[in-house]
Amino acid sequence: QVQLVESGGGLVQAGGSLRLSCPVSGRTATTYIMGWFRQAPGKERDFVAAINRSGASTYYADSVKGRFTISRDNAKNTVYLQMNSLKPEDTAVYYCAAAEGNPYSSSRYYQSSWYNYWGQGTQVTVSS
Repeated sequence: QVQLVESGGGLVQAGGSLRLSCPVSGRTATTYIMGWFRQAPGKERDFVAAINRSGASTYYADSVKGRFTISRDNAKNTVYLQMNSLKPEDTAVYYCAAAEGNPYSSSRYYQSSWYNYWGQGTQVTVSS
């Protein structure tokens, strides 16, 4: 059974930074394409970033491009989300997700329904 456990969330002032981590346990991380999603109160879960198995290709929501960076360390079975220049609108619960399939279209990376496994989420709160 695959387990994803996010960590690194917290309270930060606008303009600050946080780094989220998501270790993959149960199977080798290279089995999965990894993604980060977020959900604010009363809103749907939105795509944030994704990374392919090798780490060579990354994908970002327009709202975070240039501020967030997704990366993975396959030797440590862990995926990261470095978040810089945080804004109050980034406040949400952030979820790590893993997908087993092959993305014949890059659009798959952006679709929460394509991901098979999810973590429990970590709260990120950005104060103004």
